[in-house]
Amino acid sequence: MNGKRFLSFLALTLALWISAPHGARAGGAAAPTTGATVRGIVRFDGKAPVAKPISMAADPVCAKQHATPVMSQEIMADSKGDLQNVIVFVSEGLGDRTFDPPSQPAVVEQKGCMYAPHVMAVRTNQTLQVVNEDATSHNIHPTPANNREWNKAEPPNSKMEETFAREEIAIPVKCNLHPWMKSYIAVFKHPYFAVTGKDGSFDLSNLPPGTYTIKAWHEKLGTSMQTVTIGGNETKEISFVFKGM
Repeated sequence: MNGKRFLSFLALTLALWISAPHGARAGGAAAPTTGATVRGIVRFDGKAPVAKPISMAADPVCAKQHATPVMSQEIMADSKGDLQNVIVFVSEGLGDRTFDPPSQPAVVEQKGCMYAPHVMAVRTNQTLQVVNEDATSHNIHPTPANNREWNKAEPPNSKMEETFAREEIAIPVKCNLHPWMKSYIAVFKHPYFAVTGKDGSFDLSNLPPGTYTIKAWHEKLGTSMQTVTIGGNETKEISFVFKGM
């Protein structure tokens, strides 16, 4: 075979190899995901205590923002028992995996002289942006056990930013100017957590296959846990039930 014919043969061979199916290459089709999902419902068993009205008479700017009384948010369950403001998270099973913090900030508002949301979760070293949307001054004062404590005043219609360096579930937050203003911030070093909404549901998705301890935390009702073993692309449903105190 002369040199010209050899080069033509080599070019044809390479073309056939490239067109044949192979495993995913850089820039090619993504490999199938193997993320697992744990999802479910958190419920309250029994008759939920009646929420108490909050008096904001100490600050007329706060009081005039509400045509009807604002109710306490300690235990919020609907007629079916679906429980709101429960933090559900992976507490064990991730090993030594590490995760970069999100680039987008987590936002908590001081609005109507209440913290919104009442319970939230952020990542370690993720920016926490605190926004004062009221026409009165506030301050935000987290009282952590495992992080740096800080206490910052906020003039009307301003915002500030902070971070938490270490995991902690959950940090009580207060406003020293308005004692009824209370909330909780949980801090995680991984992304596998959720806070239940009005329907009590949670969804922990894109988990690596494995065996995990899943915990559910509530500010008044305590902590419950379950162990789950889950495979790639598998979905398992679990439920947590909290009983009245």
